[in-house]
Amino acid sequence: MFTKEEQKQYNRHLILDKIGLEGQLKLKQAKVLVIGAGGLGCPVLQYLTAAGVGTIGIIDDDVVDQSNLQRQILYTIDDIGFSKAESAAKRLSKLNPFIQFNVYKEKLTRDNAISMFNAYDVIVDGSDNFSTRYLTNDAAVLTNKPLVYGAIFKFEGQVSVFNYNGSATYRCLYPTPPKPEESPNCSQIGVLGVLPGIIGGFQANEAIKIICGIGEVLANKLLMYNTLNMRQMTLNLEKTSKSKVTVLEDDYDFFCGIKAIANEITLVELEENTEKYHLLDVREDWEREQHHIGGQHIPLGELQQRFEEIDITKNVVVYCKSGIRSKKGITFLEEQIKEIKFINLKNGLG
Repeated sequence: MFTKEEQKQYNRHLILDKIGLEGQLKLKQAKVLVIGAGGLGCPVLQYLTAAGVGTIGIIDDDVVDQSNLQRQILYTIDDIGFSKAESAAKRLSKLNPFIQFNVYKEKLTRDNAISMFNAYDVIVDGSDNFSTRYLTNDAAVLTNKPLVYGAIFKFEGQVSVFNYNGSATYRCLYPTPPKPEESPNCSQIGVLGVLPGIIGGFQANEAIKIICGIGEVLANKLLMYNTLNMRQMTLNLEKTSKSKVTVLEDDYDFFCGIKAIANEITLVELEENTEKYHLLDVREDWEREQHHIGGQHIPLGELQQRFEEIDITKNVVVYCKSGIRSKKGITFLEEQIKEIKFINLKNGLG
């Protein structure tokens, strides 16, 4: 059942009332998928690994940036530029060699979510955008998986458990998504470095309670925590008709108000007509230093303050790594500048 080394590894659980041998075996047999290996994902992954969850899936298509190190505790300077999912699994395997890690260096999409969720018992959401949160919620409902939710904003955080034994879901809390301009992310407004650790720790705790069948799971409730005054409160949530999901949305970006971009160009098409356009790179500084195709550089998080610097003597092709950030940038720029067209580099630089 457990080797001598595993017994040493999990000793404090094995002697703990309400966990013990039975609870530790449940943890060993459990499969948990963690969406995002960033601020929230790092502490969730670290504590689930330490606790002995037998199979842990990590899905994240991003790479480590130096600005992540202020809060994403699994990474070091040496990991900059490398896959978060791979780097996290490598680091965590040194913490607990008895865990199987499934690494997915890809984005969660409507095409892979259902099949992926079906392979796990519990889903933990560490994402940082509304499109992914709604997709995660809907896929969890359709696959009947409990979803441990966490979110952070500057100095405050939220935690809840959705779709647990028929409980309220994310759509009960947020029936409609906020407008993109009303939901800035950490790269735009900042976040207290320790906050993800606190909220991620709460999320890991809920996942362990669900697996072991102990305590009172945070279902039909929303815990809100403020680091500035160390106050927390728990609100009751009611299940509504919005909790019913029958199919996934066709396009979660569109659903969340990130409109489809009418004008797109491929990299090959751009290279054939470079003289016709100005280029705007909205990636981070370190990405620019590694590789770029020229043009002006304004990181997406600085665009609202610096958009007037853009050269508007020609139509502008906006580019990033995958085409997602450039779409967000174009959505903003089209409201500010009417004189020219903004064109998205389809699928980015790759």
